[in-house]
Amino acid sequence: MTDGFMTENGSLQIENKLENKPLIVGIRFSKISKSYYFDAGSITDLKHGDFVVVQTTRGWQLGEVAEIVENTDALELKKIKKIDRRATEHDLQRRMEIGENEQDANMRISKGIRELHVEGMKFIYTEISFDGSNVTFHYTSEDDKIANFRKLQDALKKDFPKSKVNFHKIGPRDAAKYFGGMGACGLETRCCAQFLTDFDSISIRMAKTQGISLTPTDITGMCERLRCCLNYEYCQYRDAVKGMPKKNKRVMTPKGEGRVRDIYPLRKTVLVSLPEIGVKEFPLEDIQMITFSQEGQSPKEKQNHPTNHANHGKKPQHRNNKQP
Repeated sequence: MTDGFMTENGSLQIENKLENKPLIVGIRFSKISKSYYFDAGSITDLKHGDFVVVQTTRGWQLGEVAEIVENTDALELKKIKKIDRRATEHDLQRRMEIGENEQDANMRISKGIRELHVEGMKFIYTEISFDGSNVTFHYTSEDDKIANFRKLQDALKKDFPKSKVNFHKIGPRDAAKYFGGMGACGLETRCCAQFLTDFDSISIRMAKTQGISLTPTDITGMCERLRCCLNYEYCQYRDAVKGMPKKNKRVMTPKGEGRVRDIYPLRKTVLVSLPEIGVKEFPLEDIQMITFSQEGQSPKEKQNHPTNHANHGKKPQHRNNKQP
């Protein structure tokens, strides 16, 4: 069993009582990077925002502590690498120098795109590994075919002869996350740049289920894709809409027969348009569905129909006229 407590400076201290359980933390290497798990058991007083040096498949990297994993039962601890060390002042200074080199690389690739007439891609940013062994250019593209892409790759490999040059295609949501800025809804910081780490699949069905306007400007984010927030309350609406009548369906209300104008799933009410009365809102329990077999019946017959009583679903009893 492992107990933890917080110190005054917000760091996490681990006290092992019965077993020596490793401290697993999530490390992020860039603005759009996911969290990668590392063993921080050899380092004490780690807290969110601290910088550490680790070894990855792309060489040595300086990353930021993004999360402290409390439940490690589902993780394969033997496969998780250990953090080499906490970042020193020299490491942080080196990171600033790499940032300047990345800006220089940004200028080089932008110039190459213009001079080589590369079309079909949008360059986003450059990432250089902490040891300088890898240079990765991140870009977006709507088409798999990019004009003069090979020429651009060859030119950049000559510019960085001592490093492995990589090109990594990212999605428009990742690009929006990298640049940040105000959200389409008016928030000062976009959700993707503020707290989202993974992008779930978003569909137009989510907007329809929640009754949101399908106007592109209302459901599209700054990335020109469906807004991630359409997924925030979708599950609640999906469950709440069950049992609700569909729009334009004929229903029976305490005020008579009408057609469904709209539904409000969260408060379980129905907006019904009634002849000579207008639009009225009724609780769902006061609404009775009109089945196809009831079409053409009078209102009194519909109210007396078996489907409108508590024994709905039971077969009506028929008198047997045959003599024994």
